[in-house]
Amino acid sequence: MLKKHQPPFSVEQQLFNLEDLGLIIENREEAKKFLNDVSYFRLIKAYGFGLKEKNHKYHTGVSFDQIKGLYIFNAKLRHLLFAELEKVEVNLRCRLANYLSCKYGVFGYKDSSNFKDEARHKKFLADLEVEIERNKKSAFVKNFRENYEGGDLPFYAVVELCSFGMLSKFFKNMKNEDKKAIGKQYGIAFPYLESWFEHLSYVRNACAHYGRLYNNSSTITPILFKQYTSRKISSLRLYATLVCLKHLLPNDSHWNKFLVSIQLLLEQYSCVNTDLMGFPKENWILYLSLPVSEFEKHGI
Repeated sequence: MLKKHQPPFSVEQQLFNLEDLGLIIENREEAKKFLNDVSYFRLIKAYGFGLKEKNHKYHTGVSFDQIKGLYIFNAKLRHLLFAELEKVEVNLRCRLANYLSCKYGVFGYKDSSNFKDEARHKKFLADLEVEIERNKKSAFVKNFRENYEGGDLPFYAVVELCSFGMLSKFFKNMKNEDKKAIGKQYGIAFPYLESWFEHLSYVRNACAHYGRLYNNSSTITPILFKQYTSRKISSLRLYATLVCLKHLLPNDSHWNKFLVSIQLLLEQYSCVNTDLMGFPKENWILYLSLPVSEFEKHGI
């Protein structure tokens, strides 16, 4: 039997409902203010997940401040992650543009014979036309359309209109020899790259649309190296995203600062359960800072 929709609750009624469910609310005015800024549905349904059994009361000791803390933690984590994802996306645009333009010419992206699947290529061109039309007032689009023969955009300009998701699908439809060449630039075999780009575009969209990273299983998972899977690191949770970023970004001082920022954020929010993000119980920073060839050497 299907459920009936509940009538709307005022913020005051929302608080009473939460208290009836056993949630501890220590400061009603602060809680009311927060629910006027962040909707009940966005906060409670997403970040209260796992803190009570379905259709039952909250576990003993669970508070509104705890759920609020998880929400704020997730927002801060999202901001940290988004900056790193942006670097991967911009880098991929550059490498695709440089390689494909030199091999097939700046308009080679329009020729289906340069790709594996004609239907997928046709879909890419259709999606691209939508993006070109949507950005028709952009200075660089107008310039190519109005001042160059044929009005077509060269590939090095086209990539700037593609979403991360479009770039991921484009890469997947490239010929294996071309994917292998791009993979060589990263030092990563292309089957891994395919799954990583697809996964990271999914995470990027979650970040851009204020999605939940905490206590969330990815529906698009990356293929991880055996050095991680043999140590029970799951591809379903957020830690796998960090593993992908580790191998796609330079292992330099900035990456180390990023890891420290994650560590400080975890220390700031004691309400966070790192198990729910797939973090190893020990040595999570070492896994993200050491080359995989040195895992055994350092006893991890």
